[in-house]
Amino acid sequence: MSVTREELYEQAWSEPMLKVAAKYDVSSSFLARVFERLNIPRPQRGYWVQLEAGKAPTRPPLPPPRPGDELEWSRDGTPARAPREPPRAPVDGTRIRRRRKDQRPQLHKLLVGTREQFLVGRVSDVGYLRPQKRLLPDIFVSKDALDRAFAIANDLYLTLEDFGFRVVFAPTDVRMWRSKLDERSVPAKTERYFWKDWQPARPTLVYVGSVAIGLTLFELSEPASARYRDGRYYRIEPSPVPARGRQRRWEDEGTLKDMPSGRLGLQVYSPYPGTSWEQQWRESKPGDLASKTDALVRELRSGAASIPPLVEEVERQREIAHQRWLVQQAQWEREAKERRHAQNLKDSREQLDAVIKAWAAAKAIEDFFDDIERRGSRLGEAERAALRARLDRARELAGGVDALEHFLAWRSPGER
Repeated sequence: MSVTREELYEQAWSEPMLKVAAKYDVSSSFLARVFERLNIPRPQRGYWVQLEAGKAPTRPPLPPPRPGDELEWSRDGTPARAPREPPRAPVDGTRIRRRRKDQRPQLHKLLVGTREQFLVGRVSDVGYLRPQKRLLPDIFVSKDALDRAFAIANDLYLTLEDFGFRVVFAPTDVRMWRSKLDERSVPAKTERYFWKDWQPARPTLVYVGSVAIGLTLFELSEPASARYRDGRYYRIEPSPVPARGRQRRWEDEGTLKDMPSGRLGLQVYSPYPGTSWEQQWRESKPGDLASKTDALVRELRSGAASIPPLVEEVERQREIAHQRWLVQQAQWEREAKERRHAQNLKDSREQLDAVIKAWAAAKAIEDFFDDIERRGSRLGEAERAALRARLDRARELAGGVDALEHFLAWRSPGER
């Protein structure tokens, strides 16, 4: 069962949080985090005492939902997805509100306490970090590149919010997808095993206006000679050319693997299912991406105008497909009804024919018994009594010949 922001807001200001939390079988601290996530103001400590004394502060209004805010919450899992307005990019020429430098935090809230989660997780066979916790910023790098990736992500997230945009995890009550990532610096035709890559539980999004754009910061890989040891591949230097007459040994060559290169890239994409819009910026040498933050922000703003028409087209195609499905369902229902009618008619005819045949057979048997009874009338009294008893047993074994009983057992096509 889902509950909306408006319902939670009214409940929080009608009774203490302990009672509201008890309704949903959660703790008050857990529910407080839900209120924070849904951007719902709640009474501060001491409010109900002040209210009894007639000195309670004025109840603040429920603010309108921000881009990326959840609109509802469910105790038992993912809430039903409430209808949302289609995404709209900022109008060209609109002045962007910038945050002052003294208002800027040192670390973006999505990055607080997350570095340790990356470090204590697993590592892929080529060296990419694969943290066990998955509600983390969308960063796919090796341990050596982690600090620089965090610095770039922090600067990018804060700069985007300086421009008035919002960087958050995708809300749970809206369906968003993460675009596949091919981090290879050298394109290849071989298939990528994306299941080996780490992926966050929810995409990291920036809302430009009400348009969501996915952000993936990653480290490029490059082909390198590597040797496998203890569950990992390690880079090795290519062996020198052997002297004449000697062959190069395969163990000296190692295996060619796509290994982390130390160069970072940023992939931005449309997270709306069914749409296809994606851009990448890749470093030609380590450090290039840090100098492109302002340019990236401008590109994201202009790119946000490209996504709403794609979402609109997907919705249009989805509606067309839905209408086709409804027509097809109606046609299938008509055909099934016609098949049922034909089958009922066939079954009814066959049953009626069986009833008539059964009655005719029983009638012939009864005529046979009547003929025996007529012939037996010429017998003596003792013989007739014995014959009547014998006929009664035979009639009981053969069954009755009641035509009405047989007919009432018949079911017409409309009764099936």
